[in-house]
Amino acid sequence: MLRLAHDSISAALENREISLDIPTSHFADPRGAFTSLYLRGELRGCVGYVLPKSPVYRAVAETARAAAFDDNRFPPVTREEGHQLQIELSILSPPQPIKVEEIEVGRHGLLITWQGRRGLLLPQVPVEHDWDRTTFLEQTCRKAGLPLDAWQKGATVEAFTAEVFGDESEEQWPVTSD
Repeated sequence: MLRLAHDSISAALENREISLDIPTSHFADPRGAFTSLYLRGELRGCVGYVLPKSPVYRAVAETARAAAFDDNRFPPVTREEGHQLQIELSILSPPQPIKVEEIEVGRHGLLITWQGRRGLLLPQVPVEHDWDRTTFLEQTCRKAGLPLDAWQKGATVEAFTAEVFGDESEEQWPVTSD
């Protein structure tokens, strides 16, 4: 999967097509996926699909390319940068409604939806920032452009788990089903 993500970005930089013939049926399972790109330890792009809209191998190829060229927070990745990128993939379980008291920091990612807006944070984000459950909920609301307490005022709170791995990854985040 990491090789596919790198190849997807390289192919775009070199204006060539890549083969998406993946022989393993496990990679054909529909899954949500996020690709995060890092350059010298700094975030350089992150794009993903929350819901399983395509086979995971296709989601990885598409989100890698989109993270490199379509994340509007960053300019498109250059050819020079392309060879230096580190990639982290998050392969998601389907989001499920969850009671706030059942949220486990470090295990769950959150998707909060209210009044036509939604925000998502991956399971590794609160761990990286040393957030507690309340801060995690508030920051997910902030990402959605909602009041920080929207999770207490009727917003839909859903959780998912993710298998997270990447180039020189120090930790693995297991997929667990609820």
